[in-house]
Amino acid sequence: MQPKFTLPFVLLSVLAAIGFTVQWVHSQNRVHQLVIATGSKEGEYYAFAEALATVVSRHHPKIKITVKETAGAQENLELLDQKAAQLAIVQSDTPSRPTARAVAYLFPEVFHLVARANSQIQSVQDLRGKRVALMPKGSGSYNLFWLLSQHYGLGSQAQPGFTPLPLPPQQAYAALQQGDVDALFRVMALGNPAMSELLKTSRSQLVAIDQVDSLRLSLPYLEASTIPKGTYDGAGPIPPETLPVVGVRAVLITGEDANTEVIQEITRTLFDFRNEIVAIYPRAATMRLPESGENLGLPLHPGAQAFYDKDRPIFLVEYAEPIGLMFSVGVLAVSGLWQLRLWLQGRQKNRADLYNQKILALIEQMQQTEDLDELEAIRTQLFEILRRVVIDLDIDKISPESFQSFVFPWEVAMTTLRHREMIVMNQRTYQNN
Repeated sequence: MQPKFTLPFVLLSVLAAIGFTVQWVHSQNRVHQLVIATGSKEGEYYAFAEALATVVSRHHPKIKITVKETAGAQENLELLDQKAAQLAIVQSDTPSRPTARAVAYLFPEVFHLVARANSQIQSVQDLRGKRVALMPKGSGSYNLFWLLSQHYGLGSQAQPGFTPLPLPPQQAYAALQQGDVDALFRVMALGNPAMSELLKTSRSQLVAIDQVDSLRLSLPYLEASTIPKGTYDGAGPIPPETLPVVGVRAVLITGEDANTEVIQEITRTLFDFRNEIVAIYPRAATMRLPESGENLGLPLHPGAQAFYDKDRPIFLVEYAEPIGLMFSVGVLAVSGLWQLRLWLQGRQKNRADLYNQKILALIEQMQQTEDLDELEAIRTQLFEILRRVVIDLDIDKISPESFQSFVFPWEVAMTTLRHREMIVMNQRTYQNN
């Protein structure tokens, strides 16, 4: 190389090295600020997002998630398009945008149709001519109700056969309690505290929603579900019998240009640290990994795909066992596996029932004591039971369905405990005065 070109070449090399070093240092120290669009602060999406943000911050200090309250799915998608949010939670039925990408299935949500006791509403068809409180326009609940309305022949948004009244959740609940509407419709996770309070304090009842198989012909993302007996009050119980209803899945989504490594770490947190999320938000226990080839309604983000594929073996390793089984497993083995599966399911249910029996015994104990120290000991036992159940869920000793049936008695026990503590403290104050 000629001397006159040597110095410029060296300078360019040094500048390039400095540039790469600065970029590397910046990337290593960068804090990723993300916004997750949810729904109302009283809703399940907001509560789940807060739990996720807490656990992500705990394990990934360089990822900060801010939870944003919104009016629902439509606004969430708009915020994602405008880059004002990097994550959003929507229902699986929500029409996606071209740039939206799926991250994970979250928890199931079910249709809740609540009618006043004197409204004579016993089925969806009975809504004809009635006043029905809906969630705000643009929300997933609002859009789903009109699809349900058309299926049951109640008309469309242009020509409804009833009086629709879109309202924010709290105003809708108040309208039902005051008799300003005959019914209320909302899609939400089971066991929501606000719904429990509404059913306990208003003269209203849950209404069954059936025909899920025919609904799925045009709306394949719907799922058959139930509201178990006693979900919202075990003493009443509310509902008095298990109700058939329709459900959808909540889905965590992001934009196609979201940072791949960040999305991969968030996906990893959802499943590797699920127990910590469940401890804050119990209904997150129903999260599940997507099955191979499962369609989440829109393409997976590469970061999420990288997490789901992390343990996928090469082709020959992945299919060696099935190929061998084709030659060695017969009808007898298949029958044996089926019987084993039934036996394991029975053990999972029995194990959850044992936990529920312990909770009922603790509820009876707390109702009979007037000792605050004993009540505190009961609180410790309740949290120890929750810890053991979450561990059993993680190692498949109980099923997600059995866990869901456990959550409600546990929450009832905690509410009873707080109420009993207040009574005992008030009695002591009265005696001291």
